[in-house]
Amino acid sequence: MILEELKKDLTEAEADVRSYLDHSEEYFQLKVFKVLMGSVTSIAQMVLIGAIGMLMLFIVSIGVSLALNEVLESFYIGFIITGIFYLVIGAICYFLRDKLNKPLLRKFSKHYFD
Repeated sequence: MILEELKKDLTEAEADVRSYLDHSEEYFQLKVFKVLMGSVTSIAQMVLIGAIGMLMLFIVSIGVSLALNEVLESFYIGFIITGIFYLVIGAICYFLRDKLNKPLLRKFSKHYFD
């Protein structure tokens, strides 16, 4: 009688452990899917906004260069000034690149750990 009861308890415990493992695996898969989709949608949004921003910046840069050309009465000086401006901005971004990592880590860790 005691052996049968113990066998029954062990069988139930085994079934409970298997059920727990199956549900844990499903939860893990859902968690990974949530993290991946959050990252993919964030990257897609950044790429889309970045592409539109770059196109806008390109058109505005041509307009500014042409306006400077008219003001300075030279065809090349406006483009050179605009190019030097972007060179300075690029150098500033290069030297501050380490400070850009913190906001990116915060944003993606929010997706991962939520």
